[in-house]
Amino acid sequence: MQHDIKISARNVHFFYGKKRALKDITIDIFDRQVTALIGPSGCGKSTFIRLLNRMNDLIPGARVEGSILLDGRDINEPKTDVVHLRRRVGMVFQKPNPFPKSIFDNLAYGLTINGIRDKQFIEHKVIDSLKKAVLYDEVKDRIHDNALMLSGGQQQRLCIARCLAVEPEVILFDEPCASLDPISTRKIEELILELKKEYTIVIVTHNMQQAARVSDCTAFMYLGELIEYDETEKIFTVPKERLTEEYLSGKFG
Repeated sequence: MQHDIKISARNVHFFYGKKRALKDITIDIFDRQVTALIGPSGCGKSTFIRLLNRMNDLIPGARVEGSILLDGRDINEPKTDVVHLRRRVGMVFQKPNPFPKSIFDNLAYGLTINGIRDKQFIEHKVIDSLKKAVLYDEVKDRIHDNALMLSGGQQQRLCIARCLAVEPEVILFDEPCASLDPISTRKIEELILELKKEYTIVIVTHNMQQAARVSDCTAFMYLGELIEYDETEKIFTVPKERLTEEYLSGKFG
């Protein structure tokens, strides 16, 4: 089954001031597939996915070279509407970060700042997003309670629902289970497998078993370079690079 290329990075270098954090990254990310980025801490995984929705723009002295195309358009060209880009390319962070508002308002917020005023439509989107994030049944009787009352795993699914409410095309997950217990982690993993039917997903994880469970393709990064990228099964069973094999067998990382 041939998947279209959703994001294409070509010869991407990234600098924090004079320090080069990423070196010559070239990778194609396929539509409606899960792409996992693995590698030891500090190898550039999070830096790379933050380039895909220009989150690194917020860092003083940050500079990118090369091209990153979303549906064939370079996201770094000057006329790119970054707010619109971040709506198309949503992000879920390592620690759940709900707003200190009600569950309902957490999800309605993104719609209202995008100019949507229709109360019925907002209500429909809120419920639909909670259902997609497999959270609705757990919170439907307390949708106007403060989101901070939810458990960590529920808060993370709320953040996923908040991301879904504005109808992204791509969802970036930056170690979404790092602060969660095994049961919550399993729920998020099941959710990711469900979401890929509609969305392109990129997940940064330090958990190799997680990458093996949820991803179609895996990229191994080391010291700011992309060492190897292939179908997940191939990476985990017959890696081409010695460095990949050493990392997967636990020799370092």
